[in-house]
Amino acid sequence: MPPVQPLLDPNSLTQFVDPLPIPEVARVSGYRPSPTGPTAKLPYYRFAMRQIEIKVHRDVKPTRLWGFDSSSPGPTIETRSGQGLLVEWANELPTTHFLPVDHSIHGAEADKPDVRAVVHLHGAKAPPESDGYPENWYVPGKSALYHYPNNQDAAMLWYHDHALGINRLNVVAGLLGIFVIRDSVEDSLNLPSGKYEIPLVIYDRMFDAQGQLYYPVSPDPKAPWIPEFFGDAILVNGKLFPYLEVEPRKYRFRVLNGANGRFFHLSLSNGQSFHQIGTDQGLLPTPVSLDQLVVAPSERADLIVDFADRAGEQIILKNDAFTVMQFRVSRNKIKDTSSLPSTLRPVPRILESEATKTRMLPLVEIDDRVMKPITMLLNNAHWNMPVTEDPVLNSVEIWNLINLTDDSHPIHLHLVRFQILDRRRFEPFTFKVRGVLKYTGNPVPPDANEAGWKDTVRADPGMVTRIIVRFEGFVGRYVWHCHILEHEDNEMMRPYDVIAAR
Repeated sequence: MPPVQPLLDPNSLTQFVDPLPIPEVARVSGYRPSPTGPTAKLPYYRFAMRQIEIKVHRDVKPTRLWGFDSSSPGPTIETRSGQGLLVEWANELPTTHFLPVDHSIHGAEADKPDVRAVVHLHGAKAPPESDGYPENWYVPGKSALYHYPNNQDAAMLWYHDHALGINRLNVVAGLLGIFVIRDSVEDSLNLPSGKYEIPLVIYDRMFDAQGQLYYPVSPDPKAPWIPEFFGDAILVNGKLFPYLEVEPRKYRFRVLNGANGRFFHLSLSNGQSFHQIGTDQGLLPTPVSLDQLVVAPSERADLIVDFADRAGEQIILKNDAFTVMQFRVSRNKIKDTSSLPSTLRPVPRILESEATKTRMLPLVEIDDRVMKPITMLLNNAHWNMPVTEDPVLNSVEIWNLINLTDDSHPIHLHLVRFQILDRRRFEPFTFKVRGVLKYTGNPVPPDANEAGWKDTVRADPGMVTRIIVRFEGFVGRYVWHCHILEHEDNEMMRPYDVIAAR
């Protein structure tokens, strides 16, 4: 539907006039008793979700956003493996939403408050009561205290809203931030650190001519949901076309695709290659040289870029034809003492013989009579149907993600990390009609930069994507879903139960 108000053309703006903002590191507010051992005291943080105004570009009027405390992305939480902490996520938002809520979507009916939130720490091995279950939302004036044990390897996680039926709107509004776990293995590698380690939270948005967020709607005023959101303005850490002044040396960039639906294809304008050293759940076994990085919504990539031979250059980070940001390499003489080791961290393979169950899980799109998507499903089930996935604690399962749609879906499992086994082309028609998997190609192993621990996997159309998962951590109810947020909000999310061994 054509927008009612005129939209901002990002290409009309002068590029590279704003420095890249770096989210501040959150400060501990105090110490509180641990829920698992009241004699132990854990660091306590309080993050308030608030309406704020931020300038996304020098020449754009301040934009109304929802952020944590006074920023979007919110402050970065830094911690260490095995050091638990507490976060109070407080809802101090207004009582009316400024983006279009679709009351026809399950979980967002007219009897529910338009403004509600619940925060999920994506990638965390957290107890179920601290996981941000989509129905555990709360309204302005309320808060939730969550416990994160952080018993997991060094990795960059991220936090974002997860409220059922309006998650896509709350994240577009600005409710996201990053959470970094460190450990002794990472410390020993002498990777670029301090001011040479920089988060790049990349996402797309649309703005109207007044600099305000614009979220498009369908032609049906009673059902404004759209199947995907793609913006024409790409922001990094909340800025349009920022620049970063760098020295001629190695840098570590912690990349997060925070977009609702856009897959990024990132490369450098001078054609230089770079190395990926880590993925969603931490370090890869060895660095992988890349000319282009493909990163799906919610995936993370840990990169080393060496500017040593680029003194005086101005290098653009590109996404296909889009300009993302600029690196300005100084001419300073620098002594770089950091390393790019040839081996990083072992990733012991989970053997297929360890699996006690294999699940066949179709990814389904339901269209109306004019072939417009109206609902997305996992395993042919709606959100409120009985749970069908119930792995036993500490057991290993193989999940076959059978993609019957025309989209690539980034599938995320809460609580766990997993490994990708392979992808294999199949005949969707035969599966739809007879429920039989008829393969039409050989298994394709994961890409080299997917060969680590993952929590989100790209399930490509017409392919069976196999992942192997050990369900470690906690007994309780979690969710698995597509991380295209428009899909997740319209039934492409299912609860699953981790159960105790009988």
